[in-house]
This record gives sequence, C-alpha cells and structure tokens, in this order.
Amino acid sequence: MKTASTVWAERMNHPGSGEAGLRADVERAVEGMYPLHMPGHKRRVAPAEGLPYAWDVTEVPGTDDLHDASGILADAMARTARLFGAKRTWYLVNGSTCGILAGIRALAPHGSTVVAARNCHKSVFHAAELGELDVRWITPPVEPEFGVFGSVPPQAVEQALNKAPHARCVILTSPTYEGVVSDVAAIARICHARGVPLFVDEAHGAHLGLSPLFPGGALAAGADVVVQSAHKTLPSLTQTALLHIPEGSIADETEISRQLGIFETSSPSYPLMASLDGCTRLLEAHAAEWFCAWDERLARFYAAAKDLSAVRVFTGGDGVFLHDRGKLLLSAAAAGLTGAQLAQHLRENGFELEMACGANALAMTSVCDTPDALDRLAGVLARLAPAAQPLPPMAAAVCGAGERACTVSRALAMPCEDVPFEAAKGRVSAQYVWAYPPGVPLIIPGERVGEDFLRALHALKTSGARLIGEPHGLTNTIKCGILNEEIK
Repeated sequence: MKTASTVWAERMNHPGSGEAGLRADVERAVEGMYPLHMPGHKRRVAPAEGLPYAWDVTEVPGTDDLHDASGILADAMARTARLFGAKRTWYLVNGSTCGILAGIRALAPHGSTVVAARNCHKSVFHAAELGELDVRWITPPVEPEFGVFGSVPPQAVEQALNKAPHARCVILTSPTYEGVVSDVAAIARICHARGVPLFVDEAHGAHLGLSPLFPGGALAAGADVVVQSAHKTLPSLTQTALLHIPEGSIADETEISRQLGIFETSSPSYPLMASLDGCTRLLEAHAAEWFCAWDERLARFYAAAKDLSAVRVFTGGDGVFLHDRGKLLLSAAAAGLTGAQLAQHLRENGFELEMACGANALAMTSVCDTPDALDRLAGVLARLAPAAQPLPPMAAAVCGAGERACTVSRALAMPCEDVPFEAAKGRVSAQYVWAYPPGVPLIIPGERVGEDFLRALHALKTSGARLIGEPHGLTNTIKCGILNEEIK
C-alpha cells in the first residue's frame, strides 16, 4: 500500500498535477526570458530547487505570532525597522494592498473625509469604498511628452485641506508605477501644520532611502504611515510587503495593529515572512555594493539611451519633482510602435517587461539584475530605426476625477444596464474601469462618464492595453445605473 507521503511525492513529480505541474508550467512560460519586471529578486537570489515544506509552519511554541509578536517575529521586524529607519515595521504577507486597506482605515474612521491623489492604486479606492469615505481628489498634472501623471503639487494639497479642514488624512502614491516621486517632505509639512497625518503608498519604492544614489524615501521625508512592496525592487518573494511608521508619527500604532488583524490573514506564511527577514539580512550585508552596481548599470543604460534614434526614455519633465531612474519608461512612437508592440518586440528579443500602457512600455530594474542585462536591452533598442510613418501623438491614457453623482456604494447597489461606450456620456458608472497594470481607475462607480474618460479609454483600447471592469467585467460596453435620472 502506498503511503500518503509516497502519493504526495508522485503527484509532485507528475506534470500537470499538484505543485510540480504548476511549477513546471511557470518555468516553461518564463524559460529563456530575462525579467524586466517584478519581483525584484529576478529569480537569482534564492535557490531555484525545492519548496520550503520543512519550515512552512504555523503558530506553535517557538515560532511566535505575527499578530501578537513577542519572539522571533518581533526580533525580525525590529531588524527590518532598523534597516529602514522606522520606529516600527509590520511584515505584510497579503501584499501592499493589505497595508493600504488597514493603514487608511486606521487613519480614517468610517464615513470620514480624506484628501487623496487621483492616481492612487485601486486598493486606495477600495479602502474608500469599504469605509464609505468622502474623498476629495487631487489630480496631479500630466507630463506632456509621455502622457503620465506627474508629481502631486504641495500647493494642491494645501488647497484641498483648506477646503476640507476636517479631513482625517492625506493619501498619495510616491513613486508612481512610472517612477514619479512627489515632494513628500513639503507635503508632510503642510499636513502636520494642520495636525493631519500623511499616508504614502510607496509600494514601488521600497529601495528608496536605502542608498544616497537614489531619491530619499517617504519615511525620512516625514510621512506618518508608509507601505512598501519589498518584492517589487528588492530580493523578497512576491506578496511580501512592509508597513512602517517613523519616529514622531501622529498615526495610532495600536489602531494600525488592530486593522491589520482585520485585513491580513490570521495564517501568515512563514516562508514569506522568512523572505522579508532574509531580504533585510541580505541588504544589511550587501546594500552598499549592490546599490553601487545598480547605479553603474543604470548610468550605462541612460548614457546609451542618449544615442537611441527611435526610442525615448523618460527622465522626468514638467510637473515632475523627482524621477526614480530604476524605472525605465520607454516610448518607441518614432519607430511606429505602441507600448504593447514595443513590449512584444522586446519579448521576441528575450526581454519580458513589466507593463505596456498606451504609447509607453515599462521595464523595472532592481538590485538583482545581471551585470549585462541593461546593456543588452540598450543594444536591442538601438537596432530600432525611425519609421517612415511614426506613430501619431496619442492622447494621454490617464484622466482625473469625473463629476460625482452619488457614492460608490450607492452606485454599486443600484440596478444597472450595459451601455455602449459611445452612448454612455453623462450616464453614471456602476463599475470601476482601469488598465492593469498599473491599476489606477479611469472611472469609479458613482461618477458620470465624461469626455476625459472616453478619451483615455479610446487611447488605451487603440494601443492594445488590457482593460478591466470591476465588477461585471468589460467588453465594448460599460455598466451604468438605470436610475441615474433620480440622482441629484
């Protein structure tokens, strides 16, 4: 008779079943491709063989409890806090999404008013939906050459707080998916002069502040709550993230812990938590040399980029406070290629990018890239020649807040119908629509369909971007409330 362990071993080694089947499928999917996308370990740091069954444990004596840490997990999180310069750090195994939901709820009780940048990740909008928050949106300026959102202007935050003096917090994303960094220090000063905490989604900037070769991070700039995705640019496993508060934070850390108990799993993965501690230890030992090497790789790439005849590389511009040059935002419009077409061209040449959206494609680099990866990327881009007919200028694939007709919760609860996009102008959306990545909503439930949304939607559809509707999915129609005429 076969034992349970024998059956399990056979399943593990049988293609198409159990863990080995998925693992084999994933390995085939990425074979031969260089990852210019997350996770930041680039499949190079941890051993490729084996799964961590030996230390995939639960809360038993000696292993501590993430939600009431006083032993080995408390020690690990304290090590990470010291590395990042935080007063306290929480390990997150549900990604930055978990930290964003919990952090915002801790700062903004149900039904309260907040100020937030419109280019936040969808999880911020979901936090507002769950808490039925009254959000006063700030739409950052659009950088004209690449059509992406620029930095959040400090004066816009000040104006929004003047109009909403009872706001419980300010929420912004810095850096953005494209590496656009806002002046967090100036914004923090504005917030703190009014006693308002600042929440920064720094999911794409876990590396910031760890080396003077890159822009400083939000913690040192004075943000009260900072959430980072360690897995995006650092050597940590996918789904691992961090929530920090600095010394002097006006956030209530007891309430943050309580909300994490609500939004984060009560069965956290020890392999994921060990990955965060392992990332901390690797950086303690190697950060100086790794960041220096990363800086040198990027310097060579940007130097080579100056000679590219058919590809432009984003380095900042109007409305951009700082740019994290670890994010390579590329446009090959001069070669006649959309972002999706450029991504496909690079895929055919052995590079898998992080994102294609509108006219642009995004390559994510990290401390773990190989020494020659960006040199090879520059070589592939150099072989692209200007097209006889360059891609005509595309409308920016971003848009600000639409006219609010009702709350998100009311819009999601009302009866709705499918309306063709071209006939939807003025109707009230009953769903979110976004391109993923980056996951920034173009419209949210309760907003009226307007020209900006339709323009951005057309630009994205024309470029071949992946559009998602939530709920109900998305085809050539949008879900609209059928009782919109009753909404005042």
